[in-house]
Amino acid sequence: MHSKVSIIGAGTAGLVAGRELASDSIDTTIYDQKTVLGIPVRASGIISINGLRMSGIAYESAVTNTLRGARIHAGGRIMDISASEPVAKVLDRKRLSDICEYEAEHAGAKIIKGRRITAQMIDRLHKDSVIVGADGAVSNVATHFGMGPVEKYVLTYKAEFNVDMDDPGSVDLFFDKRAFPGLFAWMCPNAKDLLEIGVGVNPGRVNSKKAIERFLAMKEVKEMIGSAKMIDNGASVIPLRMRKKIVDPERRVLLIGDAAGQVKSTTGGGIVYGSAAAIMASHAIRDNIMHGKDLGEYERMFMNKYGSDLRLHRSINRVYSSLESRTIGRIISVMNFLGMDSFVSKYGDMDLPSLLIKRFFLRGLI
Repeated sequence: MHSKVSIIGAGTAGLVAGRELASDSIDTTIYDQKTVLGIPVRASGIISINGLRMSGIAYESAVTNTLRGARIHAGGRIMDISASEPVAKVLDRKRLSDICEYEAEHAGAKIIKGRRITAQMIDRLHKDSVIVGADGAVSNVATHFGMGPVEKYVLTYKAEFNVDMDDPGSVDLFFDKRAFPGLFAWMCPNAKDLLEIGVGVNPGRVNSKKAIERFLAMKEVKEMIGSAKMIDNGASVIPLRMRKKIVDPERRVLLIGDAAGQVKSTTGGGIVYGSAAAIMASHAIRDNIMHGKDLGEYERMFMNKYGSDLRLHRSINRVYSSLESRTIGRIISVMNFLGMDSFVSKYGDMDLPSLLIKRFFLRGLI
């Protein structure tokens, strides 16, 4: 019976898992190829307040902005979804990584940086350790143990500009299946004077760099940016589907976070579900080591709690990815006419769409 755990990847999910396991006095080591965690920053930092509570991360000092809603643009129409209370935080991802690193080490986890992750290294660790793959969408662990491919993913490209904004409390989302197939484009105020411009696209149909150049040429974006110069940019791979296999109980291998594809297909956000999976996987490992319980309980717990919401995220992505922007614009007009913008503003949850649907039916709005 292996009593040690080796976590491959020190992103948010890997560090949260390390924190949880070490807190249970389990010998835990986290390995990462980077010498400095959290750099370069490739993912956006918009995370719902409810999701942040679920993660258990002491995130407060990483907050750079608070969001109350979003404006959805399509086919020349706009739907404004604005809540009376804050619904999300924008976090400095490097600072968030520093917090997670501190929490994991403070709990007793060992973190080894600058270590190249090879097949030989994984095999060596696997001799006396449970292996947790937290090494991103292109996971060496998933490949090494034959846990299946990510069946759908998007490429994102984002850039930051120093821009003073009058209303830094809303994010703007632009849907156009020709320009941004597979996801959308966005303008997000990361801080009062820092604007993030980004696109997510199907790599088989559109080049992400060309997509962001097209987005930067749009009237709304040009008016927002003005003469501001780009201060940072970068690309990343975001999975939009879970792998068919995220745990191999017999070989004592588990995947969490982007490595497992535990990402919202609607937005590409992975911190909330990845953190929740890290906590559940850690509990399953603890119960396996201490009480001989089945590691497969991890997947059962995760799917029982979040499976329906992940399927809803996939369905929503499938719908908006298939529609012309003019059609989405007409839908927005109808929803505005019916007052659905107010309903979504009041009852919507960016992480758990099932809650909105339950409230919709409970109120007899059909």
